[in-house]
Amino acid sequence: MRMTDQTDPTDPAPQPRAHAFVFPGQGSQYVGMGAALVERSPAAAAVMERADAAIGFPLSRMIAEGPSEELDLTVNAQPAILATSVAYLEAMRAEAAEAGVELAPIRLAGHSAGQYAAAVAADAIDFEEAINLVRERGRIMQERGIEGGMGAVIGLTDEQVHEVVDAAREHGEIGVANANAPGQIVLSGVIPALAFALEMSKTVGARKAVRLTVSVASHSPLMRRARDEFSQILAKVPFREPRVPMLGNVHASLIRTADGLRRELSEHLVHGVQWTETIRHMAADGVTDFVEIGPGRVLSGLIKRISPETLTHALDAPGDGALWLPGTDEATA
Repeated sequence: MRMTDQTDPTDPAPQPRAHAFVFPGQGSQYVGMGAALVERSPAAAAVMERADAAIGFPLSRMIAEGPSEELDLTVNAQPAILATSVAYLEAMRAEAAEAGVELAPIRLAGHSAGQYAAAVAADAIDFEEAINLVRERGRIMQERGIEGGMGAVIGLTDEQVHEVVDAAREHGEIGVANANAPGQIVLSGVIPALAFALEMSKTVGARKAVRLTVSVASHSPLMRRARDEFSQILAKVPFREPRVPMLGNVHASLIRTADGLRRELSEHLVHGVQWTETIRHMAADGVTDFVEIGPGRVLSGLIKRISPETLTHALDAPGDGALWLPGTDEATA
């Protein structure tokens, strides 16, 4: 039976929602990610088939079955996360089309390697091109990056972190790799400087300061050789202008051109991920809802700390298997 509209004409009109799609980076991978989705969604299964064909080995089997030691290798983790993220994206698009729901994000962003999934979502690069790029990115980072490490520091102010980094530079090259959320940063550098920084962080009041299980100093100047080699590969890739504006990691600024995207993907290898400023920028531009597309819910947790007035929706969430679509009220905590 058709219901009549009982809305009080004096009530203020509901404010329109504006969505941004965000895509996770390395560290979000886990064995079995997206397995239930691929089983029930032909669109997601097709993405995995395309990934296997493009990359030349059964990546989908590694994602589904592991072993985790192989999946966690940078050269495998990055294409695996990209494939899973795009599988979620295409499944959501298929379900939206079936439901007659419009997906119209006003901004896109990816955390580190997640920028490649964002570029696919923006139609700035073909999926097959992107998955081979991230595999090369991972290989070059492993082979050309100067040996170093990374560490997470929780509970310090930005001023305290800068003081720690300045003091640690007496022991070698080090910097902020990820400004993930207020009070949550990741440092990257040579081992002596990193060890000093983590100990000093504890001394000045950090709740947690620990080494991460990585063998390269991502998003630091120690990746110069990797950046230079990868830039030559990027120069040959036919990028297109993003159909939806993207936010870059390096300066948290808008990317609107193919050349701008190419520069971003090169320079973010040696510069930190400005995730806090990226989210603040998008919220200031009118984004009310962030949709995390890919494995895990890490970005949703960070966003709630950065911009608590916005809503977050993680597609990799427990439930009956139905993906979140605009117009539903459920949000992740």
